[in-house]
Amino acid sequence: MVQSSEAAAATSSLDSRVSRLERLMENQALVDMLMRLDGLQADTQDLRGNFEELVHELDDLKQRQRNLYLDIDRRLRQVELALTKVQAAPATATTPPAAVPVPAPVGTNMPTAAAEAATPLAVSAEPADPAAERAAYQAAFNELKQGRYEQAIEAFEAFLQRYPKGEYAGNAQYWLGEANYVTRQFKVAEREFKAVLERFPDSSKVADAMLKLGYTYYELAQWDDARKVLSEAAAKNPNSTVARLAENRLQKMRMEGR
Repeated sequence: MVQSSEAAAATSSLDSRVSRLERLMENQALVDMLMRLDGLQADTQDLRGNFEELVHELDDLKQRQRNLYLDIDRRLRQVELALTKVQAAPATATTPPAAVPVPAPVGTNMPTAAAEAATPLAVSAEPADPAAERAAYQAAFNELKQGRYEQAIEAFEAFLQRYPKGEYAGNAQYWLGEANYVTRQFKVAEREFKAVLERFPDSSKVADAMLKLGYTYYELAQWDDARKVLSEAAAKNPNSTVARLAENRLQKMRMEGR
């Protein structure tokens, strides 16, 4: 009986120790789980911080791009204005003689039909006001610069309807394509960039329009068209930023197996 009691006591003690060990192991597992959870939370916070930094950098990049657009456009307009003044200088040197009205026949107080036909008629249509055109263009460009792309698209479309052959029409056509490109309306952007090449072949925006047309074809997965236009842009604008960007995109296409 004594041995049986001792055995029972030993068994009870062993069970108690095993239970205690199991509780310790469970507690350790819980601690490990909590530590892993803390680690995951720390990783999540780091990722969130990295994401916020990337968003901030992207916003800065967009702002720099808008400022660059504005600066480039301002400089191009200054060059275009200077060229316009130089080209217009010879034309202003000579003034056509004023039309001389035909006098009415002697002895009549009313002008004859021939006299009325010979007398120059006042022209009602007047050239567009340069200041108004410039203001309308700048207003549309400001919308683009501020990232209000839909408003910019509407403003540039209205500008081109009012001043289809104005001093800033070529630039407006290009930025209309750019606004559609940024908003990923690539088929519309394709049409607008093509319009620069077709309607404004002498515009300073032709090279940029050709480059962005190539980019647009890339986004549309029209690889042959993209390769053709980008190669043409590089060939027609050697030793330029347009050529370098076109070559970079062509190199990217080769690496992607396009």
